[in-house]
Amino acid sequence: MKNTFKNIFAVLATAALLVSCNDDDNDFINNPAGTGNLTVEFDNSFAGNDLVFNAPNATSNSEILKISNIKYIVSNITLTDDNGATFTYPKSDSYFIVNEADQASLFLNLHNIPAANYTKIKFGIGVDEQQWQLGADGQGDFLAHADAQDMLWSWAAGYKFLAFEGKFTSPTVTTETDFMVHTGKTGTAYNYTEITLDLPQKAIVRTEITPEIHIVADLSAIIDGTNKIKLSDNNMGGMGAMIMGGENLQRITQNLSGMFTVNHVHND
Repeated sequence: MKNTFKNIFAVLATAALLVSCNDDDNDFINNPAGTGNLTVEFDNSFAGNDLVFNAPNATSNSEILKISNIKYIVSNITLTDDNGATFTYPKSDSYFIVNEADQASLFLNLHNIPAANYTKIKFGIGVDEQQWQLGADGQGDFLAHADAQDMLWSWAAGYKFLAFEGKFTSPTVTTETDFMVHTGKTGTAYNYTEITLDLPQKAIVRTEITPEIHIVADLSAIIDGTNKIKLSDNNMGGMGAMIMGGENLQRITQNLSGMFTVNHVHND
């Protein structure tokens, strides 16, 4: 009889413990509290392959690109959680330059994020016009940082939102020739764009969990996306192929919406 009571007590104690654990787990998942951190990684590639500087990459227009420089400004990061609520990272802290030549710049470390289960991320490529209109003083430390990174044409001309450079050949340009694609404000076209991406797994931000969202940037989309653009059509002889304005720049800006995908989310 004693053993029977002991067994019953053990079963009841175990059940109570399981209920308590399940309540704690549900509270952890459904009622997050406090703040945490989040890392966003940008992984540059070309048509499904890892990006290697100065290695040949073919486009659908039979042009061969050897990329030597890729930088772009990521800004205005907004997160959406599984309840539909949004959190906008403070704009003054939300300007980053992703530079393939600088490994540390590929990781955007965001702090003081409200604990939640995030399902979407939105960000801009470039500096939005509203921020630009605040003038030089309104840009804070980022203005000097962009200038040092060669991501500023001039204060009058504005930022380079994306800088894509290297050499190319084509069926009509058989000698390796420089190419240079810079997006940014041109005339009346501001050429800033925003991208919204669904996360394949929830990014679980907690005080003790710092998720990492791994975003792949396919650089082939810049000139070989929905809008197909030939560098050879923009070749200026001794100056190389230069796209820094006009209709093609607006078409490239449209292409950027298809340049980014979320590969996975780490919740470690």
